[in-house]
Amino acid sequence: MKLKTTALLITSLLVLAGCDQAEKSAQQLMGKAAETAKQAIDDTHKAAEQAISDATGGLISKKESTEKETDKTESSSQEI
Repeated sequence: MKLKTTALLITSLLVLAGCDQAEKSAQQLMGKAAETAKQAIDDTHKAAEQAISDATGGLISKKESTEKETDKTESSSQEI
């Protein structure tokens, strides 16, 4: 009877160890998938900005730069 109980406990420990390893592998895969998705979104965003810039002759990007400079000036005066 002790042998069966010991075998059952050892088997349970091996199953749990396997589950932990599977969980770690799944977390690594999810992390890689999330990073890949983020990179794809960033690349798509850059491509869209470039397409808009090309289509408008750069008028929109110049306007955004002016707005950013204005925001920086305003935030500098607010810090003082």
